[in-house]
Amino acid sequence: MIWYPYTQMKTMAEPIEIIGAEGVYLHTKDKKLIDTTTSWWSVIHGYNNPEINEALKNQVDQFAHVMLGGLTHEPVKALSKKLVEILPGDLNHCFYSDSGSVGVEVALKMAVQYFFNQGQPEKKSFVGLKCAYHGDTFKTMAIGDDEDYHLAFPEKEGIYHISPNASELKALFEDKHREIAAFIVEPLLQGAGGMRMYDVSFLEEARKLCDEYNVLFIFDEVATGFGRTGHMFVSELVCPDIVILGKALTAGYIGHAVTVANDKVFDGFYSDQPEHAFMHGPTFMGNPLACTVALKSIEIFEREDYMSKIKAIESQLKDAFDDFSSDKVKDIRILGACLCLEVHDQKDLKGFKEFAVENGIHSRPFINYMYGMFPYIIKEDELTHVCNVYKKWFEKE
Repeated sequence: MIWYPYTQMKTMAEPIEIIGAEGVYLHTKDKKLIDTTTSWWSVIHGYNNPEINEALKNQVDQFAHVMLGGLTHEPVKALSKKLVEILPGDLNHCFYSDSGSVGVEVALKMAVQYFFNQGQPEKKSFVGLKCAYHGDTFKTMAIGDDEDYHLAFPEKEGIYHISPNASELKALFEDKHREIAAFIVEPLLQGAGGMRMYDVSFLEEARKLCDEYNVLFIFDEVATGFGRTGHMFVSELVCPDIVILGKALTAGYIGHAVTVANDKVFDGFYSDQPEHAFMHGPTFMGNPLACTVALKSIEIFEREDYMSKIKAIESQLKDAFDDFSSDKVKDIRILGACLCLEVHDQKDLKGFKEFAVENGIHSRPFINYMYGMFPYIIKEDELTHVCNVYKKWFEKE
């Protein structure tokens, strides 16, 4: 028996069985559905991309996996070189793991040990945003702030949550900076916490405050990286000390993540003292298949000018919902290739998933949020159909 995620097994509806997938479509035995979730925001090129398939097959024929403990290989070296090339500033040091949650855990551990190595072991607390979501492992649950996911795990010792407000952050730093190791954010777009969006000016002020109060600044770009917000990385606008990438990193093919640190953080571990080493090592870190897929994904992204595709998606979404309103809809938010319709009452989304399937769409609304995290290859007419179905739901009796 399969234990499915984020659902009460006793009352869950029968999951939709997928027998194939191509482009933006998921295929059931009798329907094809436009996937508006991109399999939790990862399948940016759509499904069954022939170039990525071929690259993956070629790597399998060489070797599928070797550990990075005392070994290395060309795919991980090439990917690291490419990531350093496309990331801003001095984000130069790539530490790999097997999921976004673990990648965030790595970043939090880095922050605490960085200060421990500097002779400041008291700096081990963290600051996050209200309604944050950073994953489901223990420390990521703590730094997150969403009881809908983690009600059974209330432990928040050494964790502070603020609104995206510079004055609030400054007041906290003034009082607690001697114990705070890092401030972590989902930059510009808070995903699972409700597709909440805020202005870049907060990140700019937060960067200054982190520098002033000797706090590391961490960007969780697991969801926002690779164009989702309309920027290749939000880190291009404001450069953090550590950034975590996942999801679209491997285009939905293989679970993998990378935590990239700047020179300052890396140098805090680079020492003749063995105890200053970073003692962490996921079994599948730097997996050759994952690295090969990531390299091919980035190649396609750059060659096909995906940033222009994303801007076109954003423009079409804004046009589609510019004059739309409903008494049931509290707010409409659009950023890059992300759309969110927030309703006043979650009962107003009851039945929408089934309605969407009837109309050729796979959608997975949660709580009060109907959303789309669209694949970047979606065509204009396909996106028009999705928008029309969303609007039709609210216009029906």
